[in-house]
Amino acid sequence: MEGTVIGPGPYRATKLWNETIKLFRGGMPLKRHWANFRYFDCSFSGSEAVDYLHHLLRNNYNFGPEVTRYQTLQLLRKFLKAHVIEDVKGRHGTEDFEDNGQLYRFPTLSPLKSFPTRPLLRDCSDLPRLIRWDDYEELPQRENIAPQKSNVLTSDFWNKRHSVAIGDVHECKLIRRKEITAKEVDHIWKSMTVAQLQRVLGLSNLDGVLNPVHVKGKHIVHNVFSVNKSGIVVLENKAEDMPYWVISAMKCLANWPNGSDNKQTLYPGFERDVLRTVADYFQRLKEPLLTFHLYEVFVNILSLLHDQEVATQALQVSCLLLPPPNRRRLQLLMRLMAKVCQNPLLPPLNDSIATRTLMVQTFSHCVLGSVDEMDVDELLATKLVTFMMEHHNTIFQVPSNLRLQVDGHLSHLKRVQIKYAGSDTDFSASPAFCKQISRVESEESKVIGTQTPLQELLEGLIADEELPAKDKRKRLKQQRTWSMATLFNLICRSVHHHSKREEAES
Repeated sequence: MEGTVIGPGPYRATKLWNETIKLFRGGMPLKRHWANFRYFDCSFSGSEAVDYLHHLLRNNYNFGPEVTRYQTLQLLRKFLKAHVIEDVKGRHGTEDFEDNGQLYRFPTLSPLKSFPTRPLLRDCSDLPRLIRWDDYEELPQRENIAPQKSNVLTSDFWNKRHSVAIGDVHECKLIRRKEITAKEVDHIWKSMTVAQLQRVLGLSNLDGVLNPVHVKGKHIVHNVFSVNKSGIVVLENKAEDMPYWVISAMKCLANWPNGSDNKQTLYPGFERDVLRTVADYFQRLKEPLLTFHLYEVFVNILSLLHDQEVATQALQVSCLLLPPPNRRRLQLLMRLMAKVCQNPLLPPLNDSIATRTLMVQTFSHCVLGSVDEMDVDELLATKLVTFMMEHHNTIFQVPSNLRLQVDGHLSHLKRVQIKYAGSDTDFSASPAFCKQISRVESEESKVIGTQTPLQELLEGLIADEELPAKDKRKRLKQQRTWSMATLFNLICRSVHHHSKREEAES
């Protein structure tokens, strides 16, 4: 295809404008034309310009075959007002470009646009920081209790659970994170979603593309979890939803001919009036559905459309950033457009324009647009909306890898862990939860530690005043039999370990 693919980066619309002008000026055939009893060298007619530029745009990857002749004419009119071209009398700006035999030429001055200056995000505090496990708190100590001496590891249960039965254990302390609030969950979703967006766009940073300040974590969480069985966002505040009559009109058109009320009288051209009703609502919105703040994000995705899988991933992540009312409207609109284009029972909605082209032209500028009204907005919106309409079933799905990453991070934050002195967090100033012991000391403590609860059990039986003397003698006899066998085993183990210790010392 002609022209170079404009890669992702800030101010891509301005780059495309300049690239299109360079291609047009460099390739437009210039001839000698006769008009008003004189010759005009290096000129071209309006129709010749439309023919050439239309062919150029349709075969340029940055725009594609969806560009219509009318859109090409509109772009040439912008060229004339921006003094990219002028008529052979040197006039521009006030005259309207016509698709006829009127003659035009290129001016000698450079018509290229300079890039707008916008503050770049250099302050790291503006970027969403991922909450880490190091944001900890110590386990709360019980009040009004004197601090106890360091406990010695004595139980098999402790050894098995914490995998410290073999070797020495350093001084340590249990810590855990604070309870994770809903606000912190929102922040984690925001941080990890923005990070994934940067990766899928292939950018080293998001300077000039997205200001994280405009990303709301609660919007992402809502778009992920507050959906119906069809995956469409459900709004908590019904006042933010579309009016009932708009939703009814969209259902009527999407399910034609079964979507209209049976009691309503249909007349010739009824379906066109329904489309006009839906179009009027979307065209009167104060802001495009993809919002002004996210304009550069979605324009950058245009350079990825040659790779359907990557482009779909980028759109999945980007659409999570939308306010829930916008995402809901966009989902329903894309589904409507796809169903209308695929419905063979729907009568033609225009006498001269195909249904697919009509739907894209009608709604594209309602979906994507910049606050500065870039001159190539309509062409860019046409290409993006066409792709979104064709893949609407997948681009509104939540990326599974993103969800797994967030769930894994949240699970990690909620874990209680052991921190050892000398590691990244030092608790030497606080009372130790456990202290270092040797393997021999650990085995000895098992013997001593087992005798203590056995002695307490026997003393408890003797001191129990409610237990009859007969039952007390019976239980003591049982405990004595078990105790003798147990004590014998313990004494053997103790002798064995003492022997090993003496050998080690000698």
